[in-house]
Amino acid sequence: MKQVLFVQGGGKNAHDDWDNKLVASLQQYLGSAYAIAYPRMPDEEAPNAHRWQTKIAAELAKLGEGAIFVAHSVGAAIALDYLAAAPPARRLAGIFLLAIPFIGEGGWPSDELHPIEQLATALSDLAGEIPLHLYFGGDDETVPPQHGHLFEKTVPRARVSFLPGRDHQLKNDLSSVARDIQRLAR
Repeated sequence: MKQVLFVQGGGKNAHDDWDNKLVASLQQYLGSAYAIAYPRMPDEEAPNAHRWQTKIAAELAKLGEGAIFVAHSVGAAIALDYLAAAPPARRLAGIFLLAIPFIGEGGWPSDELHPIEQLATALSDLAGEIPLHLYFGGDDETVPPQHGHLFEKTVPRARVSFLPGRDHQLKNDLSSVARDIQRLAR
């Protein structure tokens, strides 16, 4: 069975009322050949990068070779910051980031996360070793598609997909993500 780790986004009740629907959609489209781990992140209403990265590291350590990593929104930004600094000890088959904010000029400011421009070389190296897929909803008002265009310029090895008519939760439809994950196994 293929392992998938899904890291939630932040916000009040994000784990139980929002991102659980993303996980359910992904599981539906991936089928029984995939097992999704969906840990609750600490203090989801006010994510702390250090605490979340510690939890992400612990969860990654539980995975075997060839696992899939998926993260949403601020959880994706925190995870990408971590992965750029400390690539996982076991090789991931792919990294799939949903509605990820671009940290830095033109995107979101952050006192805790490195600007993407500072991580560009590390992210390019990471994307050269592990397929890196980014997904943006065309109607996302929280993380507008402009963030995806900033990633295209800064991390050209990443595969950036724009999903028309999708909001920040991608309308709870991860069929496109599931298809891309399944392509890795071929």
